[in-house]
Amino acid sequence: MRSLGGHLELGKKGEELAEKTLRKQGYRILCRNHKTPLGEIDMVAEESGHLVFVEVKTRSGTSFGEPKEAVSAKKRAKLRNLAQYYLKEKRLGDVFCRFDVVSIVFDESSPPRVELIKDAF
Repeated sequence: MRSLGGHLELGKKGEELAEKTLRKQGYRILCRNHKTPLGEIDMVAEESGHLVFVEVKTRSGTSFGEPKEAVSAKKRAKLRNLAQYYLKEKRLGDVFCRFDVVSIVFDESSPPRVELIKDAF
C-alpha cells in the first residue's frame, strides 16, 4: 500500500505535468490549488477567451480504471459549486466557463500518458 506522502507526491507531479501540457496547448494558468471554504480547485486557466476550471486526476496505473473515470457525478456537482464560488469571490459577471479534465497515468514501464478532455462536462 502506498503511503500518504507518495500519494501527495504523485498528485503534485501530475499537476506539474498538467500545467506544462496546458501551457503548450495555449492555456494561461491563472491559479493552482485555489482554496475555498467548499474545497479546492486544482487549476483555473484562460483559453481562447474562456475561463476554464481544470480538474487533474493522476494515477500510477490503471488497475482501478482510468483517472478520468474518478470524476463522478458527485465530483462534477462539487466542481460546479466551487466554480460558482470562485466567480462570486472574484466578482466575475457573465463569463463563459467550461470544465476540462486532465487525466494522467504514470506507469513505470512507459512515459506518462496525458489526456486533455476539453469541455468534459
